[in-house]
Amino acid sequence: MFNAMKHILLSLVASMALTAGATSAQAACYADYKAKRDNPLELHYGVMQVSSCSASEATPEINARLAGQGWKLLKVLSTFDDSGLNEKRKQRAGQYYLRF
Repeated sequence: MFNAMKHILLSLVASMALTAGATSAQAACYADYKAKRDNPLELHYGVMQVSSCSASEATPEINARLAGQGWKLLKVLSTFDDSGLNEKRKQRAGQYYLRF
């Protein structure tokens, strides 16, 4: 009986650990970036949700989304989680806040 309870308890703990790991792995990631468009020259700063919190991994995704709208990525400034979605970034990005 003790072994059965021990097995159930260990299974429950392992299940909870896997669930917690999956939840944190699915946390939202965002990037702020600078982009341009030519003829006439336009520049913008923006914030978008991305699938990776690594700037190097998010760069191709950002580049592809922007290119689809005629923009060229100049630089990924940073990546961050929900806590980085602040009023300053929202005001600075204006119409490009979570647009793409």
